[in-house]
Amino acid sequence: MTTRGFTGRRQPPEINDRIPPGQSLTEDFPVLSAGPTPRVRTEDWSFTLKVGPKPVIKWNWAEFNALPQTKFTRDIHCVTAWSKLDTPWQGVLIDDVLAEAGIEPPTDFTLAHSFDGYTTNVPVADLVGGKSMIATHYAGKPLTPDHGGPARLLVPHLYFWKSAKWINGLQFTTRDEPGFWELRGYHIYGDPWREQRYTGD
Repeated sequence: MTTRGFTGRRQPPEINDRIPPGQSLTEDFPVLSAGPTPRVRTEDWSFTLKVGPKPVIKWNWAEFNALPQTKFTRDIHCVTAWSKLDTPWQGVLIDDVLAEAGIEPPTDFTLAHSFDGYTTNVPVADLVGGKSMIATHYAGKPLTPDHGGPARLLVPHLYFWKSAKWINGLQFTTRDEPGFWELRGYHIYGDPWREQRYTGD
């Protein structure tokens, strides 16, 4: 589902160097999702960390927002060929989620789960080391439902379908299990700099 578009234009070299092949710069923030937008109230929100099917720890909204908060600004790239630069986010780093849970990653792979049933796979190496967060704010304001609020996974160096909206869990898996779009022909990894849009790219 697409509710806003984007426009491409010629950019100076220092900007073009930040835009992966096949992408066009947008000043807007296009909204795309696999289905209807769920309206998750913060009082109903929770986030569960699992190892396989076993829950390790679960937070409600207040508990999760009491975890250490981090701000970072990153470029993001959508598989539908738009890129947006210098996007400002705030939330809880996956490193801090794991530290609060008191665990080291037990496997090399994860599957992110969302309130609407969406899933996507992300290797652990792409989540830790300050690379990823559970974002709750964008541009200093609470994340809106259209953009995945109240909380979404943010993995900005991969195509944006990996940054699961309306996230409610992260599950460690023993193998690299494909999620919703990966089962429907999207690339299992999704590196925008290698144009890994679809299976076989």
